[in-house]
Amino acid sequence: MDDRGRLAQSLKPSYVQIAFGAAHRVQRLCRRVLSPICELDPPHGIGAVLAGGFLLATSTYGLMRGGHLQDLTAQLQGACDSVANKVGFGISSISLAGGAQWGRDDLLTLAGVTRHSSLLCLDAAAARDNLKTNPWIAEATVLKLYPGRLQVEIKERAAIALWQSEGNVNVIAGDGTVLEPYTGLRFTELPLVVGVGAQTKARDFLALIATYPLLRDTVDAAVRVADRRWNLRLKNGIDVRLPENNVETALQTLVRLDRDKKLLSRDIMVVDLRLPDRVTVRLSDAAAQAREDALKELQKKDKARKKGTET
Repeated sequence: MDDRGRLAQSLKPSYVQIAFGAAHRVQRLCRRVLSPICELDPPHGIGAVLAGGFLLATSTYGLMRGGHLQDLTAQLQGACDSVANKVGFGISSISLAGGAQWGRDDLLTLAGVTRHSSLLCLDAAAARDNLKTNPWIAEATVLKLYPGRLQVEIKERAAIALWQSEGNVNVIAGDGTVLEPYTGLRFTELPLVVGVGAQTKARDFLALIATYPLLRDTVDAAVRVADRRWNLRLKNGIDVRLPENNVETALQTLVRLDRDKKLLSRDIMVVDLRLPDRVTVRLSDAAAQAREDALKELQKKDKARKKGTET
């Protein structure tokens, strides 16, 4: 209290004063920030432009949500082609290069070129992308030569093998691309590779096998094991187990053994070349039984000889 008996006022500001002060500072800040915007003189018609853009955006969104955008695009393309054809920008000639697997009509249909297409409104980049959606086509070039010439050139992938995996057999290219399912009507002469990863490793391995005519003509299938190494299944039923590394050395050993000892003509089931310092051979059941019988016979003769000597 003061000397007159009145309550002394607190030296600290009240909460109300603090609130009013903060509000005043925010008001001044807003004035400084927004005043340049408020003083702008917008161009004449900007409102109509913004409204039109808003309507266009909402219309496009509605078409996309309703699934009608593709139909609208096709209608606009048709209208553009119609006008361009009338003013002299139709497609008068088409030159096609490449495409041994394709007929002319099939190739143009894939590119999206119809008899109503115009050179002016044709999207060459889109036509090229359409062509490359087919796995047979590795590269494609689409050129528009005004006023009316269209040039299409494609580079196809070559089929190198049949690839069997998970019960399915497909025709594959050198880079491992699956070209089409194998139906047995075409590509029957292609070699067979089997297993996960075989499709991407087949080109180099088959090229190595091709350098050995003996193996090339006797291999029935090349089997990829755990995507680490190869086994060869020969046409006579023999399995050849190859190492993970130094495959060429193992193949040379196999060829030498067959040339010198007729190894692959014998009654065997497995030739194991995985160890660098030895070759392991497993006989067939019949051959193993015959070998066992022969050993027993030798043992009998040996016992009889020893018994005769003792007497």
